[in-house]
Amino acid sequence: MSKLIVKPNGRDNEGKILSVTPESAAWEYVGFEVFLLKKGETLARKTQEDEACFVLLTGKADVKTSDQEYKNIGERMSVFEKIPPYSVYVTTKETVAVTALTDLNLAVCTAPGKGNHPTRLISSKDVGVEDRGHGKMSRQIHNILPEQVPADSLLVVEVFTPDGNTSSYPPHKHDQNNLPSESYLEETYYHEINPKQGFVFQRVYNDNRSLNETLSVENQNVVLVPEGYHPVSSVPGYESYYLNVMAGPVRTWKFHNDPDHEWLFENVIKNS
Repeated sequence: MSKLIVKPNGRDNEGKILSVTPESAAWEYVGFEVFLLKKGETLARKTQEDEACFVLLTGKADVKTSDQEYKNIGERMSVFEKIPPYSVYVTTKETVAVTALTDLNLAVCTAPGKGNHPTRLISSKDVGVEDRGHGKMSRQIHNILPEQVPADSLLVVEVFTPDGNTSSYPPHKHDQNNLPSESYLEETYYHEINPKQGFVFQRVYNDNRSLNETLSVENQNVVLVPEGYHPVSSVPGYESYYLNVMAGPVRTWKFHNDPDHEWLFENVIKNS
């Protein structure tokens, strides 16, 4: 199995099924976990030197920190309802308790923090929704924690790709600390498929092809993108969802397109 795919395990004693740490990914910034909590269970966490974004993928919960409490948050019971999620941004050196009011699928996104921004609720109405792309490159975006809103390192977004379409496309990368033209951002893709027995393909490759992998990705898999271009193709009959977490030394998303496929942008402009 590719080192770029992290597959889920059975629930541990905290309810965790997936874990990516900077150490396990052999990088510096992004951490990512998924918990499946049963109704009535509580997850306790300390952010330490990280900031965190707790994304309620599905289900409802109470979230409490040392000085904030958000009760009965959450709305969707499936990510494929395409309702923007509820999330909680949590600052550094904070304690968090998440209590599941229903069965809860919870993503915990982390990156180094500076404590510059207070804990806050990100409700569904706070999430920017946009359609991106054209034709077979079209998809729907939910901007949960984009660079236009406060955070120290984290960028968090979710993407819905119709069956048969390709997203994160035309291919782009963000693996050079070369601003203003390109930023260095590590990235995780947490995938869900509808129906869940399906799969998508994701290619991760760089210019000199020292990295060049095409991955068959199943439901609840995480793909690591340490560098290179990283498009995702959904196959006919199966709808794609993924949650992206990005972080790097500078909190900005400046990407570089694969020059071999730049003509696709020109084609979109001609047909728009």
